[in-house]
Amino acid sequence: MIRAIIFDFDGLILDTELPDYTAWNEIYHEYGADIPLSVWAGVIGGKMSDNGFDPIRYLQEQSGQTVADVEALQTRRHAREMELIADQSALPGIERLIGEARQSGLKLAIASSSSRRWVTGHLERLGLLAQFDVIKTSDDVAVTKPAPDLFLAALEALGINADEAVVLEDSPNGIAAAKRAGIRAIAVPNTLTRQLDLSQADARFETLADVSLAQLLDGRRSSRVAGLVE
Repeated sequence: MIRAIIFDFDGLILDTELPDYTAWNEIYHEYGADIPLSVWAGVIGGKMSDNGFDPIRYLQEQSGQTVADVEALQTRRHAREMELIADQSALPGIERLIGEARQSGLKLAIASSSSRRWVTGHLERLGLLAQFDVIKTSDDVAVTKPAPDLFLAALEALGINADEAVVLEDSPNGIAAAKRAGIRAIAVPNTLTRQLDLSQADARFETLADVSLAQLLDGRRSSRVAGLVE
């Protein structure tokens, strides 16, 4: 019996992933370089330092130029990312799904590779912070996704077993982390991650806009139901 839903945050509740990638690519283009999605995919859903990727070093390698002021570049890039995120609302279907889950008595958690400040700040802006019983972030674990630590921490805080939860994720790293924690993973891709391989998920919805809670929890239903892929 499912007792809880564990949500990813970036790219699942709020599409911060495309703005992040866009902001970095704009910087790269200034240096006459590019960062292919095939390279960037390795860090989506995880923490760059945990996944061994340094975007500044890669920029310098690809452009053959030295970044003279890394701090200034990072500040400018972050400002551009926040500009792209600022007016965004929660992704389609999220608020309704959260409401249905709360009314059904399900516990709700977030397991995110981002910092607690990042996650709670955006949730507060969206008016969703109070809806979650548990929030686990990179501040709570030694290593982020695709390691299972965040999901294991969420299970422990919720006081449930892996087979009593379902995870909603948008990235291969997140799906891998959920599976390693023994939790059923449902993929809900965004504009960016729709281009990636999400085949390890137990089920897939292209959007949550028209998906009921019952359909979401019944992950073995026909692929014709709301875009679900078995």
